Amino acid sequence: MHVLFVHQNYPAQFGHVAEHLAARHGFRCTYLSEKPARKVGAVERIQYTVRSGATKETHFCSRTFENAVWHTDAVYQALKARPDIQPDLIVGHSGFGSTLFLKELYPNVPIINLFEYFYHAVGSDMDFRPDFPSDEASRLRSRARNAMLLCDLDNCAVGYSPTAWQRDRFPAEYRNKIRVIHDGIDTNLWKPQAIADRTIAGRTIPADKKVVTYATRGMESMRGFDVFMKAARKIADRRSDVIFLIAGQDRVAYGGDDKVTGKMSFKEWVMSQDTYDPERFLFTGLLPPTELAKLFRLTDLHIYLTVPFVLSWSLLNALACGSTILASNTAPVREVIRHDENGLLTDFFDADAMADTADRVLSNLGDYRHLGAAGVELVRKRYSVNVCLPQMLDLYRDAVARAKNLKPRRLTTQVE
Repeated sequence: MHVLFVHQNYPAQFGHVAEHLAARHGFRCTYLSEKPARKVGAVERIQYTVRSGATKETHFCSRTFENAVWHTDAVYQALKARPDIQPDLIVGHSGFGSTLFLKELYPNVPIINLFEYFYHAVGSDMDFRPDFPSDEASRLRSRARNAMLLCDLDNCAVGYSPTAWQRDRFPAEYRNKIRVIHDGIDTNLWKPQAIADRTIAGRTIPADKKVVTYATRGMESMRGFDVFMKAARKIADRRSDVIFLIAGQDRVAYGGDDKVTGKMSFKEWVMSQDTYDPERFLFTGLLPPTELAKLFRLTDLHIYLTVPFVLSWSLLNALACGSTILASNTAPVREVIRHDENGLLTDFFDADAMADTADRVLSNLGDYRHLGAAGVELVRKRYSVNVCLPQMLDLYRDAVARAKNLKPRRLTTQVE
């Protein structure tokens, strides 16, 4: 089988799938992205180039769709120039390199789309934080920015979402077209392991110090960086035996924090609200996966916060490493974390309760180790690549078989 993957970035959610299918099942896998063309193992990566996009003259509410159309056209043109590529299946990320026009090139080839997030103005990330209110233009835009997602939902043979919460954000009329299949966690990398060397990002943590960690792609309000720092400051005031390790970049990946912070970055704005001892609050920058796994194994308590939004891979990675987790009691988190079973939950906004819970854990580490063990078991049974990739392969084969009016060959039962 020849599978064509379409995503703006590489490897994103598809790289490990393509490599697995090529290496283990002998599939031909082609990956189309904006990254330069090259061979990645057995996977051919080809490049598409976007020629234009939305401008200041484009209506604010239609810019997302305008940019998506330019990406969609670039995908189409790149593949039109490669008539040797004749896939049996197309897999794309709706929103990051749409597959909408590819029916014109491959009219009989089924398309599978990954559907990650459907925007809502109410009951969503946009209105969850009253201290960071969305403006009128952003609320109006949220009603228009789903346009390409809706086109892809209509155009694809079938779709999937990584979690049930994410699937259920989509209109009820389309949910029966979307399966729940997670991208998969590599438990050969993300796993418990004894730590002999307590050095992270060039800093050695003394053996008599407890470690509290926080990890994020970007330090921003949607991932509760400011709330974490408030709670961490309270913990630091109570306990002199704690070091805080904060992994991530000084950037905003989602949302419009600059409307509140002005010219300062969100990290700078948060740090200006209080004083933090640089000897105890260590910012590691963005860590490579092996170092991040080490951080999760080293931590005595890992804190994860998010508004109702896409669940971070980092939460599952930390669980897979056996970390004791303290997380926000928000809907996407509750799908994974069961309070007092495989982690602890507190109100997103309640820094005092967060600090109180952290203090109890740090004073009685042994009483909470079972949470980390339960987290490891959860990931292995439900979110491991060993579980998720067979589900993904079933989805692929089902789509191809249905397109050819054949009986699909099942490998495994879907786990939701």
